Amino acid sequence: MIDDFRRSLSGLGLIAGALFFAASLTPTLIPRTYLTQGVLAGACFAIGYGLGVGSRWLWRYLEIPDMSPRLRSTTNIIACLLCLAVVAGFLWRSAEWQNSIRSAMGIPPVEAAYPLKLCLVAIATFAAALVLARLFAALVRLAIRLVRRFLPRRVANTVGFCIAAVLVWMLANKFVVETAFGILDRSYASYDALLEPERPQPTESSSTGSPASLLRWSELGRAGREFIVGRRSAGEIGDFSGQPAKEPIRVYVGLGAAADPEVRARLALEELKRVGGFSRSALIVITPTGTGWVDPASMDAVEYLSHGDVASVAVQYSYLSSPLSLLAQPDYGAETARALFLQIYNYWTTLPKTARPKLYLHGLSLGAMNSERSTGLFEIIADPINGALWSGPPFESRIWRSVTDSRNPGTPEWLPVFRDSALVRFVNQNGSAVAPDTPWGPLRVVYLQYASDPIVFFKFRDAYRQPSWMASPRGPDVSPQLRWYPVVTMLQLALDMGVATDIPIGHGHVYAPQDYVEAWSAVLAARDWSPQSIDKLKLHLADEAAKRNDGIGG
Repeated sequence: MIDDFRRSLSGLGLIAGALFFAASLTPTLIPRTYLTQGVLAGACFAIGYGLGVGSRWLWRYLEIPDMSPRLRSTTNIIACLLCLAVVAGFLWRSAEWQNSIRSAMGIPPVEAAYPLKLCLVAIATFAAALVLARLFAALVRLAIRLVRRFLPRRVANTVGFCIAAVLVWMLANKFVVETAFGILDRSYASYDALLEPERPQPTESSSTGSPASLLRWSELGRAGREFIVGRRSAGEIGDFSGQPAKEPIRVYVGLGAAADPEVRARLALEELKRVGGFSRSALIVITPTGTGWVDPASMDAVEYLSHGDVASVAVQYSYLSSPLSLLAQPDYGAETARALFLQIYNYWTTLPKTARPKLYLHGLSLGAMNSERSTGLFEIIADPINGALWSGPPFESRIWRSVTDSRNPGTPEWLPVFRDSALVRFVNQNGSAVAPDTPWGPLRVVYLQYASDPIVFFKFRDAYRQPSWMASPRGPDVSPQLRWYPVVTMLQLALDMGVATDIPIGHGHVYAPQDYVEAWSAVLAARDWSPQSIDKLKLHLADEAAKRNDGIGG
């Protein structure tokens, strides 16, 4: 059986797979463990093997003259030996490559990449992929045999393959994807409903979830309860700034409050009116991440900078994490974000301009993309909002993509400059590329993004085109040893997206409070904070975040 299996393997496929395997060991944006690297390497080997097998099949199908069996066997042996040497060399350097990422992020280096464990995981991954591929091939052959009774041979081959592909797609989509997402959704919903003893229900009538609130404490969900109890007190803010401060206002509506997004949005508006949110100087409409999580680092920054004279409102739209929610419910978050914006904006426009708060939008990750979608230029042009802070916008964010692609020549994709910078600016760990005294227009939009965030910079076309963010100069936390490889780089970045929050704060998709301070101070035009006090606030919030070990989003 082993001999039959060995003879069934493709020499060209093994060569292509080995090259893909070796390329997968090179660095991208996020450091990898031997487990994640092994899965990636096994998947890359499987894809390279499949491409090699497909190329060989196409060669024969086109009836192109082939070399003799003896010469082909000799060539395959030589090529395999060369590929083994390449793989060994790349494995030997894999720890160095991973440390080049860690060094750029200030993370302690690893001593080894555990090549044996890595290879075992890769072999298991390839074996699983090979079994699935051969099951699909068997299904194709069965479909071809059935169709060949009625159609010519080559037509039957094409039709049979298409039938098998459609069946597999329907099976995977219906019974695997929908079932898996259903199980995950129910699991997340059950977890979300659990009440945390460390977060007692607030008693102040001005708090959402209190006995006087329009929303029950249990309806907020875990993310909502964390958001409500996590606000900074007036005392904390005032003690730090040395100036009078107010109690910040936070309103949150969880999925448990109502099934319909419109109803949840109306509840948010009524609760915001009840607690006096429209009497504050600033009002922030937040679109949370997929789980409903709102980054406390962002809220700490804005509440300190505004001396507590700020109200924030958010509505949950999913229980799933942002990547899962993007796959399972790509439009649902946008629908909820738009419903909330319209409720708040339509009421806000009825208030006297001299007696209403400044209105801002905010979102992180999937929340940033859905916040972008919540409004349109033409519907607010007569009475515009005051600004927006969108952090870690996913690569499919429409406005972000348009602005980035239209950036001024000579500015990098990871920190673009757009036109005269009067409307949109970009901020990272090192601040903005725009001079501080550059005048703003009436509407201020800031994108906070890190060059090492794969959720921002992933593109499907990375499979066949080198991304422009790899050009020199590179971002401050991107490995100088990163190289582009067709197909493989896209797969590396896809894996990076899944682990982009499993790294220290201030890199990848984990945004630091000191960078939120920089971004929010630009959006709010915080003129009563001197550069020295801004730096002091950054250090204060960074120290507190380090103590909490807070840096994991949804």
